[in-house]
Amino acid sequence: MSYSHWILPAGLRLACLLLLPYRMWPAIVVGEALPVFENAMMCVRQLGWAWAGISAIPFVLLCIPVVRWIRNRMPLYLADGQINMGMILLATLACALITALRTDTAVFAALMHGKGGMATWHAEGLVDLQAYILGSYLGALTLTPTLLALHERFSGPCSWKSFWRSRLTHDVALGVIPFLTTIVVMAPSGSITPADVQQLHLYRLAVLIPVLVLTMRHGWRGAALAGMLSSIALATTSAVLMDPAMIRAQAVLALTISGSLLAGVSMPHVVTLRPAFARKSRGD
Repeated sequence: MSYSHWILPAGLRLACLLLLPYRMWPAIVVGEALPVFENAMMCVRQLGWAWAGISAIPFVLLCIPVVRWIRNRMPLYLADGQINMGMILLATLACALITALRTDTAVFAALMHGKGGMATWHAEGLVDLQAYILGSYLGALTLTPTLLALHERFSGPCSWKSFWRSRLTHDVALGVIPFLTTIVVMAPSGSITPADVQQLHLYRLAVLIPVLVLTMRHGWRGAALAGMLSSIALATTSAVLMDPAMIRAQAVLALTISGSLLAGVSMPHVVTLRPAFARKSRGD
């Protein structure tokens, strides 16, 4: 469930680079290299060798130098045990830019393989690049903070019983999921008339509400879980690629999630990790 302006693998990729020790990174590269190389070889006749050569480069291989540089200078957890959200968002943005440039370069190579490619590139290249940046950034925001929150939750003493009894789980199960499900069901779909456009816009803005509410109630962990669910709900309201209205709504959601994650860390009721666990998480 990914498309050009909502790229979920970017989130899984970044979470692995942030959580796993350096010695495991070669395995991540190999794991991503095999399918992208196969895909490049399967489409080389249609899109050309230049596209295949670029597309065979794993995204994670390009992200590794930047993420390592960030990890060496900015710890994932601060000395007081609190998560370093500024570092996470910086890594998210950096990887989004790298992913977008790599994707757009491959598209350029594919267009040059056919006739009229340069004209198409001049008309759509910049727009596509912006969509790829947004897609990688929002895709990472959809998964990475949630995976970090779950990793933090289950790395310490925790049981499934306490997990299901937590206030955050109750708020998500009894509040956020029913609310977003209602939005998805009620939002106009299929052939949308001009009268439905404004209504659809309001429904898309409504997905911001769970992010703001859970941030106030549960800090950055609430923002992470609500952001993931709101991103999924928003994605289901569009069946058209590169829809300008959808891209604008996703940009607003990405900014809201980013701001909520930063604000949620500093809220006084947010429980921090033990410093010992924070030091352990930095070890490779």
